[in-house]
Amino acid sequence: MPAWSGRVGEPGGLRLDRYTAEELGLLSRSQVKARKLEARVNGRAVKVSRLLKLGDFLELSWEEAQPDDLVPEDIPLDIIYENERVIVVNKAQGMVVHPGSGNFRGTLANALLYRRLQYGTIGTCAGGLRPGIVHRLDKDTSGVMIAAWDEAALAFLQEQFRERTVRKTYAALVRGAPPRVRGRIETRIVRDPRNRKLFTVSADRGKAALTLYRLVWTRQAYSLLLLRPRTGRTHQIRVHLRHLGCPILGDPLYGREDPRFLHAGLMLHAAALCVRLPGEVPPGEVPPGEVAQQRFRAPLPARFREIFECLASL
Repeated sequence: MPAWSGRVGEPGGLRLDRYTAEELGLLSRSQVKARKLEARVNGRAVKVSRLLKLGDFLELSWEEAQPDDLVPEDIPLDIIYENERVIVVNKAQGMVVHPGSGNFRGTLANALLYRRLQYGTIGTCAGGLRPGIVHRLDKDTSGVMIAAWDEAALAFLQEQFRERTVRKTYAALVRGAPPRVRGRIETRIVRDPRNRKLFTVSADRGKAALTLYRLVWTRQAYSLLLLRPRTGRTHQIRVHLRHLGCPILGDPLYGREDPRFLHAGLMLHAAALCVRLPGEVPPGEVPPGEVAQQRFRAPLPARFREIFECLASL
């Protein structure tokens, strides 16, 4: 039976089921009931509706997924790195990460399960419906993702994402230009009351969110930015860039149609990921001259280069 334990970090005040799904990423909200999540807070059994406080000691356990929950599919993957514990891929734009909302086939989870089956170790595949998937990218965002092949590796990677020691770098082609070459976007992010599927900034509600940016190229009222999100809120970069006045080109949710590039897809790409791999030396014990984290990169996709060439010809 899979299990997790640890202290509740920010934000406090969430229901236990929401915290499990949105902050820990262990199960989706729908899976909490289906997988019979059991929880203890500070040593006492509680319901999943329990409101959590900052610092509570949380112990969770749930049932394994049934083997037929996810269909393995032979989907080609752009593999950046792989060993017996983890896999790092360059996710294609348009690929959904895990099943849900009508997307039950053709997902990254389907592809990872098939690949793991080739090793003959399906019994150790982590995470059920999301085999070893540690973090997410939106369907239309391409780039670097890491997944685990076993439960111990999954927990090791999840801890780094939870503690925000992982460094993520994104590239975004936006309309307009930011006010400075370097800057920070620091707001609170909350669900948009006009559309509960979207998010917006708020002065006093929601979760704190911080994104650092650097302008690297600009031409014809378009700019290429490198961004480092210091928090991991849903749609954070997309919401923050709209708030900055520089919506991402091709963003169907937070941007607007561009008459010059009517068919541009979302121009957001996870370009790099710095993370410690399972089995590596803890940061405090790293010998001088050695690096605690490994850096994985995914080059800018062709859709970026095509727009650069178009703008250069103007």
